[in-house]
Amino acid sequence: MTSKVNVEGILLFEQPFARVPYENYRKVFRNSQRNVERELGAVQTTASDLAKRASTGELGRDEAMSAIDGMIGRVENLKRKLSDLQETAGKPTLDVMRERLHHLSTVESIQTTSGSEFSRWADTRLDRWLVDWALRSGKEKTARRIAMDKGIETLVDIDLFTDIQRIEGALEQHSCTEALAWCSENKAALRKIKSTLEFELRLQEYIELSRSRNMLEAIAYSKKHLVPWQDTHLAQIEQASALLAFPPNTRCPSYKRLYDLSRWNNLVKSFRLAIYNLNTLPTEPLLYLALYAGLASLKLPACYDHATKNVDCPVCDVETGESAPKGLGKLAEEVPLSHHANSTIVCRISGKIMDEDNPPMAFPDGSVYSREALEEMAMKHGGKVTCPRTGSICSFLNLRKVYIS
Repeated sequence: MTSKVNVEGILLFEQPFARVPYENYRKVFRNSQRNVERELGAVQTTASDLAKRASTGELGRDEAMSAIDGMIGRVENLKRKLSDLQETAGKPTLDVMRERLHHLSTVESIQTTSGSEFSRWADTRLDRWLVDWALRSGKEKTARRIAMDKGIETLVDIDLFTDIQRIEGALEQHSCTEALAWCSENKAALRKIKSTLEFELRLQEYIELSRSRNMLEAIAYSKKHLVPWQDTHLAQIEQASALLAFPPNTRCPSYKRLYDLSRWNNLVKSFRLAIYNLNTLPTEPLLYLALYAGLASLKLPACYDHATKNVDCPVCDVETGESAPKGLGKLAEEVPLSHHANSTIVCRISGKIMDEDNPPMAFPDGSVYSREALEEMAMKHGGKVTCPRTGSICSFLNLRKVYIS
């Protein structure tokens, strides 16, 4: 039996795959645009000034030649900057985008999931998900090794997560410098998603100045970096201003919370959420999301009933350890129950589906198992079969055939 490839579902799941290099190229474009505006703006200003002075006869020949040479130098410098930016960042990003779009377009030409072509594509996707999981778990060396061995360096976001770890590492060391630089590079995008990350970082730097009792520096910092946010964060700014009157060891709950070092952990979470939003990355590994989807299609109320546990069901796979339950069954606790328009009956002995070719057979007490499993049992025990659930024994000939309607 063959299944048609659900291309729309696959592409919906792969949005971050194409979005990350797109966002990277947008950064290259914005940097190029800023360079063009800065350099050409200066050239236009100089040209306007020369034209104005020439019209009044105030411009000498040597001065004009010197100014024109300066303008030419600026344009040549701009050309060199744009060329370097394109070679070091633009072209590699376009190559990555091209590789990823080609990888996605491949699945559109695959007709069924049973062919070897889809298996190869799915194997590559699984390798990508494993790299994604390793990167999110801080296992960068493992991620790089998998990517190199499988030849999928252009299909994974190692550089992005390297930057994430670098910035988060600085935050864990109680430094906002790296995160603020990232906010500056992505100011327009952060404003578009209404992120307050930059304000939170600025507030934390102000808190640290208050903690060290650098009063004058704290006041100057507040005027420069916090006051511009007063339209949206006035209450927080007013509360933070009062920190100057409260030392770090204060027992006043409102200000004790501001001095709490756990705020740095919250900044790490806020930063990761912001960078994920900008790149449309899910907050959980793609591997987990794929497992959630599969488990949700299998999960039934009976899966957590030990009396009806199916050894071949991944949802029923709940191992108990010293500390807490584990296994796929533990992961399945977070997903909803599946909805089946038509029921599927699975044999508890063999784990195979019971249908017209392998019909269910009932014991006198009503327990039901597949004919194939019971025939095999009868052949081994002289025509006798034993119910694994109740322990009752009877002849195979006494079993009744059950009809599925």
